[in-house]
Amino acid sequence: MPHEPQALGRPRDGRVDRAITSSTQAVLAEVGYTGLTVEAVAARAGTSKAAIYRRYGSRPEMIFASVVHGLDLSPPPDTGSLLGDLRALTAEIAESLSVPPPDVLPGLLADKHKDATFAATFVSEYVDVEQRCLTELLDRAVRRGELSRRPDPTVVHALLLGPIFARLFLLSTTDDEAKAGIAAFGLLVAEHAGASLCALFGPCPGRDA
Repeated sequence: MPHEPQALGRPRDGRVDRAITSSTQAVLAEVGYTGLTVEAVAARAGTSKAAIYRRYGSRPEMIFASVVHGLDLSPPPDTGSLLGDLRALTAEIAESLSVPPPDVLPGLLADKHKDATFAATFVSEYVDVEQRCLTELLDRAVRRGELSRRPDPTVVHALLLGPIFARLFLLSTTDDEAKAGIAAFGLLVAEHAGASLCALFGPCPGRDA
């Protein structure tokens, strides 16, 4: 996710891209979000700060590209039911939130409110992608006759995302505690979301995955 299109001329070295990504991940694991500096990443990657800033407009963009942007966020295969689809998508959301080191997403969210350019990147490359996946799932349910109309995807997204975010970053005292059972917790979130959607927009006639 470069900051700007690559200029004409010598092609950018993919080895440097990979070195920056792996070095960012390694430094994050050692010192966390607040301790990471562009200088430290450049030194570990064997490159320069200038090379990093040719690719990314800011430190948050570099971290986002290295840790979050590479996650596979796509509509899960059609399971045949709204509940099955919600379970699959919620599992993806839980994984995307729990894979990075525990202070990365809170740190990115804090910087998102300080940097309009990074905020636009975060929304377009992460939030909007998840909401497009969710929109596809809701449209499937409408086509099956499980829902009478499509609910607002942004509201349903918050319904799924909020409890998982709270468990990982607000209600757990350690990283291990946060990640323990997160998959099972995601299934519980999906069950509650599915029941709410069927109650409000049903019939959802007893379909299950």
